[in-house]
Amino acid sequence: MDERFDVPVEELAEDIRINVVDIEDFNSRVISAYNDGTAEKGLEADDQVGRSIIPAATGAFRDFSYIAPDIPEFIAENCVGCMDCVTECPDTAILGKVVEPAALEQGLSQISDEETRKTMAAQWGITNKYFNVIEKKNPGQGGKFGIFIDPSKCKGCAECVDACGDHNALRMVAKNDNNMEWYKTAFQFFRGLPETPQKYINEKALADMMLAERSLLYVGGAGSCMGCGEATAIRMMLAATGFVYGQENVGMVAATGCNTVYTSTYPYNPYRIAWTNSLFENAPAVAMGVRAKWDNQGWRQKRLWIIGGDGAMNDIGFQSLSRMLAAGADIKVIVLDTQVYSNTGGQTSTSSFKGQDAKMSFHGKSIPGKKENRKELANICMMHKDVYVAQTTCAHPNHFYKAVMDANQFPGPAIINVFTTCQPEHGVGDNMAEHQAKLAADSRTFPIFIYDPRKGSKFKERLSLAGNPNVKDDWYVNPKTGEPVDFVTFARSEGRFSKHFDKDGNASATLSASRQERLENWHLLQELAGIK
Repeated sequence: MDERFDVPVEELAEDIRINVVDIEDFNSRVISAYNDGTAEKGLEADDQVGRSIIPAATGAFRDFSYIAPDIPEFIAENCVGCMDCVTECPDTAILGKVVEPAALEQGLSQISDEETRKTMAAQWGITNKYFNVIEKKNPGQGGKFGIFIDPSKCKGCAECVDACGDHNALRMVAKNDNNMEWYKTAFQFFRGLPETPQKYINEKALADMMLAERSLLYVGGAGSCMGCGEATAIRMMLAATGFVYGQENVGMVAATGCNTVYTSTYPYNPYRIAWTNSLFENAPAVAMGVRAKWDNQGWRQKRLWIIGGDGAMNDIGFQSLSRMLAAGADIKVIVLDTQVYSNTGGQTSTSSFKGQDAKMSFHGKSIPGKKENRKELANICMMHKDVYVAQTTCAHPNHFYKAVMDANQFPGPAIINVFTTCQPEHGVGDNMAEHQAKLAADSRTFPIFIYDPRKGSKFKERLSLAGNPNVKDDWYVNPKTGEPVDFVTFARSEGRFSKHFDKDGNASATLSASRQERLENWHLLQELAGIK
């Protein structure tokens, strides 16, 4: 007998074998039917469908290669190995790896076609970070670095090109039959090489976590929009958690919202972890039950995360969230703050900014958009006793990763509020998530901060505004133009505020009032942090 289950071991083993067969059957029968378009006519009712179960990582079988005309091309000689492109990709479509030269030569030797072997070798570059610096200390130990694009996962948003910036190591090129075959071959070669050796992963350079296989807990295949800011935040949170705790020690309760729609479109599941979808309003309550059960089973080392949008956490689920924080449970929360109900058609939320044009707060002749001020969830959460709170963006990867790692280590509830661009609702380009997130912080629209109760007995000791530019001043001043970067600067860059500018580009009175409200929020944070 196995005392954990109170059933004979041989029966337990049989159950396990059945589950394995079911997963194999699901991947071969169900996934293939959806991929070839025959699912609607050829699939019979399935018990796993009835139980709302999708095996882990089935998103890996999904092919998005047909939805965009362009794909990123890697230029190895320009790459510095910063990993920004890998970090910012919302679809796990671009990955990096460091290989020892001998291992690379061994892999290349298996390619029979000389031209293919030559072009594959050219995909690996010598960087200061992974080769020159290491060679100087330990001759013969440097590694070659390569970036590879999975053509079945890339949606062509060009976010990686924007993240690469002046390095110019990535550019968008038109797809054709020849280069798509090359991308498939190249990615298969990349996956066939050994995992990046630990000696090349500098844990102080937090973006290097994405080099480790244990960090890749979000395999792609989710149905999110091109360039989705939410998906990048989810990937980064899972990467930091998986890197430290491992796949088997991470679980998640997801509140209904945009995140659950694009991650559970049957039969594609992008997660390698155990997760469940709860209602829009009660994910924290469900998570409290999961945490209690885990603790009862002695699973205190497992990290439990809640994911939800601003609608789930600021609005309908706020009471449940506040109760969970007050209870002191060892549960972590990541809020995907798009300032709008992205999933249900773009309605306003309490997280929306004053003057924002959205459904339920349309900008019209009488009422110029949302009338109320924005609800500051992170500020409110700091008023709960012994709660770790961070407000951050994916455009500040070190700040983001530090927040996640500290939250995981904090012995109690922790919440991370993340600015996440929703391109259709914000009115920005598919490649603009990182750019807009950085501008949101620079303009005091969405200041970043960390509040850690462990840092001292006084509030100013616990709250750090490090990471914001010109932290002692009202506004950050653009060094190139000499102009202050304020809320009006931010609003001018997004379609959701376009009706607030006249033909000469002058801002409306409502926008000016929202600018003042943002400054007052910044002053409050400065005061709490002991800066003013």
